[in-house]
Parts: sequence; C-alpha cells; structure tokens
Amino acid sequence: MQATLLSILGLALLGTLHAQDSIPVQADFQQDKLTGRWYSIGLASNSNWFKEKRHLMKMCTTVISPTADGNLEVTSTYPKGDQCVTRNSLYTKTEQPGRFSYTSPRWGSMHSIHVVETNYDEYALMATQISKSTGSSTMVLLYGRTKELSPERLEMFTQFSRDQGLMDDEILILPQTGDTGGTGR
Repeated sequence: MQATLLSILGLALLGTLHAQDSIPVQADFQQDKLTGRWYSIGLASNSNWFKEKRHLMKMCTTVISPTADGNLEVTSTYPKGDQCVTRNSLYTKTEQPGRFSYTSPRWGSMHSIHVVETNYDEYALMATQISKSTGSSTMVLLYGRTKELSPERLEMFTQFSRDQGLMDDEILILPQTGDTGGTGR
C-alpha cells in the first residue's frame, strides 16, 4: 500500500515537472530589458480564484525592478472596489534565464514563472505553473508597455493559452482601469 502511494506521488511530481518543462522560455532572455512599467492586458487561468473573481478583474499596472542579488521585484497595483491595492512579489531567478520561482507567503503556493516570449518594448507573454497542497493550476499573462496591443498579439495570447489546455471561458482580455464596459473574452 505504501509503495503504491509513493508511486502515485512520484508520478504526480513527474507530471508537474514535465508540465513545467513543456512551457517554452524566451531564447536569449535579457532580464534587464524586462524591467520597467507594464500593463496587464490578458489573463488566463484554470484556478478557482480566477473563476470566482473573473467578472471583477480589470487591467493593472506592474513595475518590474531588479534587486541587488539579480532577482526581480514585481509590484502590481490594481483596482479593488473604490481603491487601489498594491501587491509585491519577489521572483527568484533559476538556473535557466527567463525562468523564475516564487512562493506565496499568503497561500504557500509554489510558482514556476516562464517568460515565454517578449520583444521587451511592446509585449511580454508569461506562463506560470502554480502548485499547492490542493492541486495545481496554470496562469498565462499578457503584458503590454501600453494599455492596448494589436489584435495579432491578443490572438497570440489566446492561442498560447489554449495550447496550455485552458478553455475560452478561462481566457480574459482585461478591461482598462476605469472602463466599466468590456466583457473580455
């Protein structure tokens, strides 16, 4: 019985590691060019919190700053009700350039973050595998240096999200802050 349980846990871990390896990372990633201000244009996820909060989500501003030890400080400011909330995260670099790890102090979840594709001055596509005791989920983010991106970039985000196994109702183009219209995707 114990051997069977260990085998199942081993296969689950192997599946998680394989899923992380299947997410591509930007070739010749240049971390210093990723820093600066970004706007969240698209968000896709199969997590429960996303399904519950999807209708409330709007575009947020994210500032990525280098730390003295070569990691990234990620500060996101987003509307919540009638106020703005700021969240800070420390993305720790890994042995693979363009791949970072983060542990949520609030939820204890482990995040494997991949910078999938970016041209640094227009857009950045990022994918995150999130693991916690209750299971795992996938999140895909599309950032823009401006509040709007071309339809081709939006389609690239949507298609990549689908390629990660996300359904159309798990993919959202975020309404701009202050924009009460827009239903997303």
